[in-house]
Amino acid sequence: MILVNTDFVTGKEISQILGLVRGNTIQAKSIGKDIKAGFRHMVGGEIKEYTEMLAESREVALKRMKDKAEKLGADAVINIRFMTSAIMGGAAEILAYGTAVKLR
Repeated sequence: MILVNTDFVTGKEISQILGLVRGNTIQAKSIGKDIKAGFRHMVGGEIKEYTEMLAESREVALKRMKDKAEKLGADAVINIRFMTSAIMGGAAEILAYGTAVKLR
């Protein structure tokens, strides 16, 4: 499966647009990691616990999007984008979406 954030795949022709595919997840860290992050917030610097949480969340959302594209018989997903939103303190949603296509 080819995954790109452009509206084309170099060297390939799009033969069919299968439609929008998306995957999302809502993640939160444990109370222990939230406490550590709270201390780090007070003193400044990168909040590594949340950086890791969002990186893991992006991978989960991307995999779910890819799985949906595979079910449609896609060869690629183009125009991939990510969105994030805060759901509550310490929890965030990550949404990955793009256009599933068949290639020639």
